[in-house]
Amino acid sequence: MNADVALVTGASRGIGRGIALALLAEGFTVHVTAKTRFEAEAQQAGAAGSLEGLELEAAKLPGRIVVHRCDHGKDADTEHVADAIRAGGRLDILVNNAWPGYENMVEDGDFTWPQPFWQQPAWRWEAMIGTALRGAFMMSRTVAPLMISARRGMIVNISFWAAQLYEGNAIYGIAKAAADKMAADFAHELRSHNVAAIALYPGLVRTEAVLENAEYFDMSNSESPQFIGHVIAGLWRDPALMLKSGTVSVAAALAREYGIADVDGYRPVPLSAGDFARD
Repeated sequence: MNADVALVTGASRGIGRGIALALLAEGFTVHVTAKTRFEAEAQQAGAAGSLEGLELEAAKLPGRIVVHRCDHGKDADTEHVADAIRAGGRLDILVNNAWPGYENMVEDGDFTWPQPFWQQPAWRWEAMIGTALRGAFMMSRTVAPLMISARRGMIVNISFWAAQLYEGNAIYGIAKAAADKMAADFAHELRSHNVAAIALYPGLVRTEAVLENAEYFDMSNSESPQFIGHVIAGLWRDPALMLKSGTVSVAAALAREYGIADVDGYRPVPLSAGDFARD
């Protein structure tokens, strides 16, 4: 039997990298996209922050990795990736993870991330809405016909509680709320084709950026970057997947349902809206 095939966008580092590694460990053929491999910043990040480093790790795992250069702000790049996947004739899972807009939080010595919306730099809107949200839509749009023709598939939008609660940045909240709504409406239109769409919330993930600032976080209930990837594999194997289509799901809650532990054996406690209550 041929291996299941997944596409993970924005996989050079962070959650996307972890998802790709987890799916490779589960035996998937994993297509990954990133543009950092081809930019000077990748050299500065070193192997831990580049697709070359991901390829080295992938070589030790049972799955097969396929690397694509892609700037998700350019529709032509998205089409090029979709063409390559269509040539293979199959795609089971799309994970829309690429989400720019977190870079350059400090500009001219000013930490702009928590500023009110009227003081937010316009480039952050363009990054999170014009690039990230549009990129997720366009990638989904280009590969959905492949899933529809096979009458099986799953689109996962990596989202977060900022979609429902104020999490310090209005643009971030707008973008994540749109990601949730996108998954819900995709699910409605794909249901008759037996293709699922889900918004999936991670917890506190031990990404490179989080670990660099670990003293500011309570890491006791944190998740590895791979954890959510193993949950995605569990979702794909779930015979009741279509009942979850259109929903917002918390990765740690699904992990408990499926009996999935993190890579270190820890079983993260699912977060709820109440855990984000503010004074």
